[in-house]
Amino acid sequence: MEETSLLLLISGLTISPSRSQMFVGDSVSLSCEEDDGSAGWTVRRNTTRPQSECGDQWGKAAASSCNIDVVFTRDTGVYWCESREGATSNSINLTVTGGSVILQSPVLPVMEGDDLTLSCQSKPPSSLPAAFYKDGALIRTESTGHMTLHQVSRSDEGLYRCNMSGYGASPSSWISVTCEELTLMSTPISSTQSPDQTFSTFRESPAPFLSSLHLGFTLLLHLLVFPYFISTLLMVSLYQRRQR
Repeated sequence: MEETSLLLLISGLTISPSRSQMFVGDSVSLSCEEDDGSAGWTVRRNTTRPQSECGDQWGKAAASSCNIDVVFTRDTGVYWCESREGATSNSINLTVTGGSVILQSPVLPVMEGDDLTLSCQSKPPSSLPAAFYKDGALIRTESTGHMTLHQVSRSDEGLYRCNMSGYGASPSSWISVTCEELTLMSTPISSTQSPDQTFSTFRESPAPFLSSLHLGFTLLLHLLVFPYFISTLLMVSLYQRRQR
């Protein structure tokens, strides 16, 4: 069994500006925030091209960060941090559009019970009303171009997009709602796993405790039942002798 070391990230992968959709021509900065600078975290991605790390024909690597001066639609894909040991962080889905509208939405999952604010942004900027959709169905139209969902629940998960009259529609982004804090422990990624699949918690196994409990119960059972069984046999034997 391959031994894996668990590494703790403070925030995992962060992106600036903090949104999952970008216009062609925007600049993007991705950073691996960690508590152990010796871990050697680098930014990697998986797009239409083969998986690669920052500095390999894309981006400029600087310590545990990666800067992309100008993004194109080919930069659309999944980004994550990876250490020298092969441990991975949370992943971010980045969408780069050549259109005129993007949806500004949280990069990470939203906590259940929190408020969720979505913004429709056009290029060039405008203050026109925007219509917001979830899974293809219209939610409502907001004159300010911003929409807030109060105290979200798991039912609010889905694909969101917006439409601004005269500019068009934004790409769709998946918004997740979680009922607990994001766990920051990560394990090495394998060839058959995605970064999201390797993002897991580390909990102490209760097996040793249960095994000891079972052993003690078995011993107690033997101590109580065996003498009772012997006593019963003796009583039956004495009774038969009296009858004779």
